[in-house]
Amino acid sequence: MTLVVAFPYGTKDRSALHLAGVLARSSGDSLRIVSVVPAPSRSPIPTGRDLQFAAWSRQRGDKAVAEARQAVAEICPDVRSEALYVASRSKAKALLDEAVASDAAMIIVGSGTDGGIGRISVSSTADRLLHSSPVPVALAPRGYRADGDARVTRVTCAFRGDPASHDVLARTTRISEEVGAQLRVATFGIEGQNVAPFEHDEQARRIEYEEQVKSVQTAALEVVTAEQSRPAEEVVGTGRTWTAALDSLDWVPTEVLVVGSSSEGGATRLFLGSNASRIIRHTPVPVVLVP
Repeated sequence: MTLVVAFPYGTKDRSALHLAGVLARSSGDSLRIVSVVPAPSRSPIPTGRDLQFAAWSRQRGDKAVAEARQAVAEICPDVRSEALYVASRSKAKALLDEAVASDAAMIIVGSGTDGGIGRISVSSTADRLLHSSPVPVALAPRGYRADGDARVTRVTCAFRGDPASHDVLARTTRISEEVGAQLRVATFGIEGQNVAPFEHDEQARRIEYEEQVKSVQTAALEVVTAEQSRPAEEVVGTGRTWTAALDSLDWVPTEVLVVGSSSEGGATRLFLGSNASRIIRHTPVPVVLVP
């Protein structure tokens, strides 16, 4: 299979390529590294300025491809890859078109420049992908880096306990098996939002809540991991904010968090729901959003 990777030429951001290398190395997939350059005018009678712009666009594309190849040689030379440029007025559309044309298993993008280092900031391009892509979208935290031989060692499923998240857990289980990684299921409880505040006897209330959640996690795992050789881990992250809840769990550098999209997107396309959006923006590891 192929993984489509957005390559932001002309910048120092290599987070998407670092993540792509880890994922491809783990799955055996190849990389299709795509740079999107401005599209020239489609006027049937181009002016001299139109022709100049078209030439500039081609030159920019050629430089982007050369830059991408150099980055691959430095970051993931052991992974099968090809680099190309596409002229388009929409980066998101160009990436979606490439994913469809190459029958890609996933689209991989980096973060925007507004967020902090180590967290995911959803750019306008990523936002459109997260609301319309027919394939999973992986997002790398800003400044994400990985060793040259790094592989995925743990796959965590963001689990709510509803029927839709059971499907996400089944898909996460398959992903962990395909890449040979540890499976973990995590549920996040935000006091005053999706769980009642632990105001009185806080420690006892928290333990009671975690035990209730883990019983649901265990039942769900028994259905999807009956034939899995390695045991899955069950964890519950709680806190007064999303940041506190996610930071209450341990995370490893070679981990990915799988999050399910909202049912509003239908069964075949992504749609970023409010809780998924909060998880993505507060997690310290790469995220894969699945339909």
